[in-house]
Amino acid sequence: MEMQPGPEHDWLKQLQGEWQGESEGVCEPGQAAQQFKSTETGRMLGDFWVQLSGQGEMPGGGVATMQMTLGYDPVKQVYVGTWLGSMMSHLWVYEGKLDTTGRILTLSTSGPDFTAPGKVLQYRDVIEIVNEGERRLTSYTLGEGGVWQQFMSARYTRKH
Repeated sequence: MEMQPGPEHDWLKQLQGEWQGESEGVCEPGQAAQQFKSTETGRMLGDFWVQLSGQGEMPGGGVATMQMTLGYDPVKQVYVGTWLGSMMSHLWVYEGKLDTTGRILTLSTSGPDFTAPGKVLQYRDVIEIVNEGERRLTSYTLGEGGVWQQFMSARYTRKH
């Protein structure tokens, strides 16, 4: 039995192409937010997966390489994916859903608390399609008292 891609797989196609990113994030608690630039290339792997390969500036200098995969699992009825970067050993594993507008994909994951070694936190990455030439990524961690706290945001614009 051959599986056919659905509209959820088609949603991933809008992440294809060459992107330029500008991000802002807090690297250490109590410190001011820093600005970083990046580039990213999105390409489909068949009809079911998108692969996003990027490079970006790091705090204190240097460049990091990142890799994200996203697909849709029709059995679980959720988007699934992974993220990894050359600056850390943790493999981030995602599950998430689109909102009712079909523009915002919220991905949940867990990973290390970078301020307390050995502690694991819940994270949320939100991808918003603004239009065909712009998308946003906002990252949150679940803080004390169950409140989601933003620690990073990025704006990607399509290169022409």
